[in-house]
Amino acid sequence: MKLDSLVSNRKNAISTALEGLVLEACERAKALEEAGEYEAAREALASYWQRIGEPPKLDGLSDLEGAHVLLRAGTLSGWIGSARLIPGAQEIAKDLISQATRIFERLGLPEQSAEARVSLALCYWREGAFDEARVTLDDALRQLGDLESEQRLRVFLNRAMIERVSNRYDDALATHRAAAPLFESSTNDNLKSKFHGEYATVLKNLGLATKREDYIDQALIEYSAAIFHVEKAGNKRFHAISENNIGYLFVRLGRYGEATRHLDQARALFSALKDKGMVAQVDDTRARALIARGSFTLAETVARGAVQALKEGDEFSLLAEALTTHGTALARLGNFSRARATLEQAMRVAHDAGDTESSGTAALTIVEELSHHLPEDELLKYFQIAEVELGKSQNPDIENRLGKTARSFLVNYIAAPSAGGMIESRDRATTRQAESSLEASDSPGFSLDVSLEEHVLRYEADLIGRALAACDGSVTRAARMLGVTHQGLAFILNGRHKDLLSARKPVKRRRRSIIKYR
Repeated sequence: MKLDSLVSNRKNAISTALEGLVLEACERAKALEEAGEYEAAREALASYWQRIGEPPKLDGLSDLEGAHVLLRAGTLSGWIGSARLIPGAQEIAKDLISQATRIFERLGLPEQSAEARVSLALCYWREGAFDEARVTLDDALRQLGDLESEQRLRVFLNRAMIERVSNRYDDALATHRAAAPLFESSTNDNLKSKFHGEYATVLKNLGLATKREDYIDQALIEYSAAIFHVEKAGNKRFHAISENNIGYLFVRLGRYGEATRHLDQARALFSALKDKGMVAQVDDTRARALIARGSFTLAETVARGAVQALKEGDEFSLLAEALTTHGTALARLGNFSRARATLEQAMRVAHDAGDTESSGTAALTIVEELSHHLPEDELLKYFQIAEVELGKSQNPDIENRLGKTARSFLVNYIAAPSAGGMIESRDRATTRQAESSLEASDSPGFSLDVSLEEHVLRYEADLIGRALAACDGSVTRAARMLGVTHQGLAFILNGRHKDLLSARKPVKRRRRSIIKYR
């Protein structure tokens, strides 16, 4: 009996020691992964998992050990697959991470389950499935409850990133500002560098779109903070990402010499890390810089290389962006048929991935770049797609581009009967309603018997009527086309042009919130 007890104790001691070795290997792999050393992390896990597509060795491991190995193997599959542009890697990663999540939940480990969900959300983000990523991050936050955990910071960081790539800048900015005190108290330099880098990118994009110099200045400060923390952490990969983002900021500011220096450094760092995916992203940025400088031939070559590289992987949102850049370069070179085909491919790739922002941006680019080379009805079709896909965009630059394009339609096609009359292709009943106040004429007409003020009112009514007809009575879309706010156009209709109210769509009453506030 005593011998059996000794044997049992010996087995328990060995099991505990082995479990310690497995978890130690997983922790070491995790630390290397967070530092951007993906190959070194894979080697640290080599006793249990070696390469993408190969299932981890779980025989003899406890549920806890197996879950940690599955999580690390899945997370590394996602990162390495992204760097090497390995097709199918994200699906493999999602499968492994999902298995780990289920085990952690069964074991009652909310922090580990939340960590797995954050990693799963990153896989969805790489594929361009932003809605799925948002839902997964929300699940991770619910899993944590009131638990104080570093995973909460990772949820906020990645949620802000997803809102930023979705052009929901207001939401991204609000998330960063709310999370700033939490990151300030953190001792994790890797997380802090990513926070400052993401915050800087949001400020940069808002500053450029709204011409806010204070945002640009703050973005440069945040980029400096990101590089400070990334150098403390020794994360070469994120250092390269920061260089790429700073380079693009200087491109938009027209400081091409400084932009080239930062972009060259970013490309050199990624090349040394053998990160094909990020090299392609830097090349896409370089192509945009070349387009801005008017070097269209070189831009087309660089953009084509970025597209060919990204086609090897399954990061479809990035591929759609690169295709849009390539299509723009082709259009600037006068190769309009290839430009249209390339931009339509960008629309399809983004739409299939669920990335409506990139799909809408590609459609808008077709209208902007090919406005003189496509029939009016086809241009209108692309514009309507862009308007729907970009309807939730919080990017002022996108809103300005939509408004500018809408006003171009109004001036060139709708308000000019000699242009072939795009308005003729709209619903005639709506058109007759809109033109009832214009005495069934195509233009307000001119008479010396009418005052200047009356002429102005007639012309205003004519433009508003045509805009409403072209937009099927939508006041929101007509306002964008006319370059005024929705509230402004509604005020004009209810005040100066009540006879045009019949041409607008019926007003929808907003439902009251079921939440009662004090």
